[in-house]
Amino acid sequence: MQEQESEGLAMKRYGIIMAGGSGTRFWPLSRKQLPKQFLNLTGKDIMVNETIDRLSPVIPAENIFVVTNEAHAELTYEAAAGRLQRDHILAEPAARNTAACIGYAAMEIIRKYGDGVMGIFASDHYIQDEEGFRGVLEQAMTEAERGEGLLTIGIRPTFASTGYGYIRRKAAEPGKADGSLSCHRVEEFVEKPDAETAERYLASGEYFWNSGMFVWKASVILRQFAMLLPDIYECLVKIGDSMGTERERQTIAEVYPAIHKISIDYGIMERAAQVYMLEGDFGWNDVGSLDALAKLHTPDACGNTACGDMIGLDASGCISYGKDKLIALIGVKDLIVVEGEDTILVCPRERAQEVKQIVERLEEQGRIQYL
Repeated sequence: MQEQESEGLAMKRYGIIMAGGSGTRFWPLSRKQLPKQFLNLTGKDIMVNETIDRLSPVIPAENIFVVTNEAHAELTYEAAAGRLQRDHILAEPAARNTAACIGYAAMEIIRKYGDGVMGIFASDHYIQDEEGFRGVLEQAMTEAERGEGLLTIGIRPTFASTGYGYIRRKAAEPGKADGSLSCHRVEEFVEKPDAETAERYLASGEYFWNSGMFVWKASVILRQFAMLLPDIYECLVKIGDSMGTERERQTIAEVYPAIHKISIDYGIMERAAQVYMLEGDFGWNDVGSLDALAKLHTPDACGNTACGDMIGLDASGCISYGKDKLIALIGVKDLIVVEGEDTILVCPRERAQEVKQIVERLEEQGRIQYL
């Protein structure tokens, strides 16, 4: 491991982008060979590149890493178009959820580059106000450098969503991760609520959407693994001990698939003692399902969102995504219509979350050519 920087100098900053998801709720656009993070959904660039570019003013580009499926490692390097160093693409031989992904990245940093402040980000989120986001991230990085806490960014809710998890902050006393009053101690993480509960959360002012963005020191999160997930930590140490040797890839291939699947939320954030939240209000969307396309593009006067060529007659509130064909809508309301390479999807907007079940049905039927 490299020596720590001299006292008084700022710690190194690292960005970890998690790009191992399959994006099944975005089928048929998202496929196994080209999952959601490699799609251009905004008309600007593919999602993983937008994430890298969003971070680079706060985190040096040479300190940004992407953790992805082994099958997508080369695709990630090519798609990033010079934004990433090849050895900063960390390939997972098996998908083991976010705890393993984050622990692997933390061990990589500690063993090869020296301790520093890590920011953890999904590769497929959309942020409207990027300057506002970077202001919050800058503050979070500074907070994490000064203290030993685990920081998360909570999104001030704009409506009573039942599709997001929530964070309840401590209302009475601001947290003091570093002596500042800008953080609030987290009281609890709560799962996706029903509509009535979501309305109550929104009215209380104490609950925030769980963005899945985290900031902490690499050394701090590894100590949390040692305390709260010792079995995973043991695997991470085995991997760490092989880093920089000719055994590294073989050890990862043998050890990583044995790590049990658990999210960082369940495994650490809900159990750790020093968890703090900074507020975010910068137009965040997790782009979790196809109905999110309406947030990425400006709808027409009838509330229709068209990605590609669409014409509507007495149609309203619809979302269409076309590649080569014109999509014509007549007398319909609140539909999603998507033209894939060899598939067409039609469903009500309110059932967008169920697209994942189509993928599961195709898997059961062995129709892998559509996956």
